[in-house]
Amino acid sequence: MTSRTQDSTLSGFMVCAASFLIACASVASADDQTSSTVERRFKLSIGGYFYSDPDGHYTGEDINLRYRRDDTSLWIGQYHDRSFGSQTRAGTDTAWNPIKGVDLSIQPSLQIATQGFIGGSLNFQYGTPWFVVVGIGRTNLRPYQNLNFDPNDAVTAGIGHRSENGNTFSVTTIKDDRLHTAQRHTHALVQLALPRGQRLTLDLLRKSGMGDSGMVHAWGESVTYDFPSWFIRAVHDPKQSFGTADAARITIGLRF
Repeated sequence: MTSRTQDSTLSGFMVCAASFLIACASVASADDQTSSTVERRFKLSIGGYFYSDPDGHYTGEDINLRYRRDDTSLWIGQYHDRSFGSQTRAGTDTAWNPIKGVDLSIQPSLQIATQGFIGGSLNFQYGTPWFVVVGIGRTNLRPYQNLNFDPNDAVTAGIGHRSENGNTFSVTTIKDDRLHTAQRHTHALVQLALPRGQRLTLDLLRKSGMGDSGMVHAWGESVTYDFPSWFIRAVHDPKQSFGTADAARITIGLRF
């Protein structure tokens, strides 16, 4: 299959997925319409991955359970596909404001996984309603199936605006600063707060850098629709993790 045909197939997938998300918005459950303020600390997510590379098509799946209280999360998950194999992973992330009255948030994270993987990140966010983000991520370079698709050993820089009604607009760049690949992801994100505790998130991705089979220059996108008790997300990521496979993903999650 040619790359042009692969791109056409995945683009069609994203159009269908976006249409499905819009349809979902019109069928929110009665529970969501009347209980958007209920505290839900657990989130269970199930994802299906659809890969297309020069050797053909294959699928993957993951399941993830996350617990969140205040600004701290704990999570554990399992991923599998025929190319990478299986991997169990877990992690934690948090945020705190060290200076009272100053809009500065420090956001560390830690991830561990089977096959000996350890990784982490440290971000700083400052300002309101306009804000800036800077950060750094590091791993021990052991095998890890990167489910957020962004480079792990990288620096982050971004700017955004969060309005009083909850709408957020931001541009963020994540760039490899360790492996000399020039890999870069730039995200333009729009997050819209909707009635009854619902939310629509659109993320446009531009990626470039040295991949497994040469230079990569591609566009990706994701669409997420959140209801108070559940969400659905569709993602298209060409040359996932700068490899040879184009990836599409559908994730459905339940909050409880």
